[in-house]
Amino acid sequence: QVQLVESGGGLVQPGGSLRLSCTASENIFNFNEMAWYRQAPGISRDLVASINVGGSINYADSVKGRFTISRDGAKKTVYLQMNSLKFEDTAVYYCNARILRSNFWGQGTQVTVSS
Repeated sequence: QVQLVESGGGLVQPGGSLRLSCTASENIFNFNEMAWYRQAPGISRDLVASINVGGSINYADSVKGRFTISRDGAKKTVYLQMNSLKFEDTAVYYCNARILRSNFWGQGTQVTVSS
């Protein structure tokens, strides 16, 4: 069973930065795609950023130019660097890994942007 462990969430002021990490239990290149999603209370879980096995990257329009997804195969880890954070970035952030039609999720990490 694939396990994904997120870390790096916390409380940050508007304009600040955080880096989230998602460490997988197996080689991340086994996955077709890895991604970060987020979910705020009462709102659906939405895609933030994704990176596929070939290295193609997609971002939600709301985070383009502020967030960067990257990966380190040796560490079996995918990162989400979040800069210029805004109040509306507050959410639980989830790591996702997909193999064909199977999806695996981490437990989530809370990001709170507040002054």
